[in-house]
Amino acid sequence: MALAKVKDILRHATDNHYGVAAINTINFESIKYAILAAEAERVPIIIQFYPGLAAHCPLNHIAYMAKDLAAKASVPVAVHLDHSNTYDIAVSGIRDGFPSVMVDGSALPYEENVAVTAAVVRTARVFGVDVEAELGHVGSGANVDDIVNAGHYTKVEQAADFVERTGCDSLAIAVGNAHGPYATTPNLDFDRIRAIRAKLSIPLVLHGCSDIPAEQMKEAVNQGLSKFNIATEYFRAMAHAMAAALEIPRNQGNAGGVLMSMKEPMMDFVIGKIRLLNPNKFSL
Repeated sequence: MALAKVKDILRHATDNHYGVAAINTINFESIKYAILAAEAERVPIIIQFYPGLAAHCPLNHIAYMAKDLAAKASVPVAVHLDHSNTYDIAVSGIRDGFPSVMVDGSALPYEENVAVTAAVVRTARVFGVDVEAELGHVGSGANVDDIVNAGHYTKVEQAADFVERTGCDSLAIAVGNAHGPYATTPNLDFDRIRAIRAKLSIPLVLHGCSDIPAEQMKEAVNQGLSKFNIATEYFRAMAHAMAAALEIPRNQGNAGGVLMSMKEPMMDFVIGKIRLLNPNKFSL
C-alpha cells in the first residue's frame, strides 16, 4: 500500500470515528515495530520525528527510512515532522523529504502565530506537503500551571479565524494536555473540545498523550479528535524492552540480538494504544 498523506488518514479517521496513533520515533527499529503493530491491527498509523533529535539522526535519513517502510506496508502509513517551532525548521523538513510538517507558533502572540503558520502553508503548498499548526500552547507536563491554567488553552473564538487565515490542514489544540511526563494527572476540558470541534471542519490533534488516563483518551476520540501524539510512553516502552532484552542470555554482548528482541514488547505497546484509540473497533 502506498505512502499515505496525513490529511487523508486524519479525514478518514474523523469520518469513521477512530483515533490515529502518531508515534514519535528515533531509529529504524522504532519505525519498523510501530508499523508492524498497525499492520497487525489493520489500521492506519502516523510515523513522526521530533526535529530536536536531528543531531542523532538527520532529518533526511529518518524521512527516507520512514517513507520507504511506509511504501511497503500493508496499511496506510503517513510520515510527519513534529514540532517545528520556526519557519526555517519546518521548511528544512520539507526540503529533507517529509510529506507533512508541523509548525508550532503557539508560544508567539496570536498574530505572529498566524503569520508564521500561513508562511509555512504557502511554501508547503508548492510541494504538496501537509501542514499541522497549533493554537493555544501545549506546555510541559512538569509544570502544573501548563496543565491546569486555562489561560494556556485554545481559545474557541479564535479557532475558526486562525484556520481560515492560515489554511492549515489540521490543528493541535491545548485542552489540559502537555508534553512529557505529567506532574499531576491531566483533566481534559471536554466542553472546550466539543466547542472547537463544532467550529472547525479540519482534523484536530492532541499532543502530550502519554499517560493521559485511558477513559479520557477514549472520550477524546468520541468527541472528534483524530491524531494522538505519543512519544514519552513509546520511548519508555523502548527503554524497558531494551533493558529486558539485555537480560536474555543469548543477547549478552550481542547488540543486534537486543534490537531484534525488542520487537514484540514495542509492538505490544503500540497495539495497546491503537486499540485504546479505536473504541468503535474500525478495521480496514
